Amino acid sequence: MSDEEAGRARDFIGYGRTPPDPRWPGGAHVVCNFVINYEEGGEASVPDGDPNSENALTEGSTAPVKGRDLAAESMFAYGSRAGFWRLHRIFTARGLPCTVFAVARALQRNPEACAAMREAGWDVAGHGLRWEMHNAFDKATERERIAQATAIITRCIGERPAGWYTRYAPSLNTRRLLIEAGYEYDSDAYDDELPYWVKCAGRDALVVPYSLVHNDVRFPRMGMSSGSEYFDYMRDAIECVLREDPPRMLSFGLHNRIIAHPGRAMGLARLLDWIGNHPRVAVMRRVDIARHWRKEHPAP
Repeated sequence: MSDEEAGRARDFIGYGRTPPDPRWPGGAHVVCNFVINYEEGGEASVPDGDPNSENALTEGSTAPVKGRDLAAESMFAYGSRAGFWRLHRIFTARGLPCTVFAVARALQRNPEACAAMREAGWDVAGHGLRWEMHNAFDKATERERIAQATAIITRCIGERPAGWYTRYAPSLNTRRLLIEAGYEYDSDAYDDELPYWVKCAGRDALVVPYSLVHNDVRFPRMGMSSGSEYFDYMRDAIECVLREDPPRMLSFGLHNRIIAHPGRAMGLARLLDWIGNHPRVAVMRRVDIARHWRKEHPAP
C-alpha cells in the first residue's frame, strides 16, 4: 500500500500561514482536551501468557527484569486501583469533561471504572485490544484486533467508540482499517494543533492530532518531577496559544499510574482550576471536537 492510499503522505505544509478559525463553541480561543489513557490490565504480563512483564512507563525501574516483574505489575495495578479514582474525583468535582483512550482488556478487568466513565459522560475512544503497538501487525491481524477491541469497549461502556488512538505506533494499514470499521476519526498523528482531513483509499478521513509533548510521560522520563512543574509547563502552553491567532486546540495526555500520584495530581488540579477561571479557555471531549470540526469544516 502506498502512503497516499494509506492516508499517510508526508505533508510538511499543512495549513501554512492561514490556518482556519475553528469557531469553537462559546467563542473559546483555546480548547483543551484531557485524555486519560486507561491501559492498566492490558499491558504485557506473564500471567496473561506473555514471556515478559511490561516495564515501560513504570516508576523506579533500575534494571530490566527477565520473565515476570512483580514490581512492574504492582505499579500498573496502582493505576486502576487508586490512580483512576483520583483522576475521576478531580474531574467530576469540577464538572469538567475528559476523554478516555481505553485498552479493551483493561476495561474488562474493572467494571466499576467503566460504570464511572458512563456516569460522568466521558467519551471513550479505542486504544487497542491490548496495550500493544500495531506497526508490526499484518493487515488481517490488525483488522481482527480492531474488531475485537471495538466490540469489547462497546459492551463495557454501552456505546461504541467513535475515535481511536494506537499505542505508539500505528501501521500503514491502521487508518484505512479504522475507516472500514466505521470510526469517525483517529488521533494517530502529532503534527498539528487543529484537526484536518486527509484522503485515505479514496475516502475522507478526519484526524484529530494528539501530543506527547503536553503529556505526563515527562514524569517517568525525568522531564519533570513535581506537580508545580506540571502546572507551570501546561499553563505556559495555554498562555502561548492565547496570544496567537487563530484559536487552537491542545491535547493533554494523562495516565492513571503516572500523574495520579498525589504530589503530581495537585499540579493537574491547579491547572484545571486555573482553566476554570479563564473565560477564553474551554475543555471539550475529543468526540465533540471531532464532530464540531466535521460540522464547521467539512471535508473539501
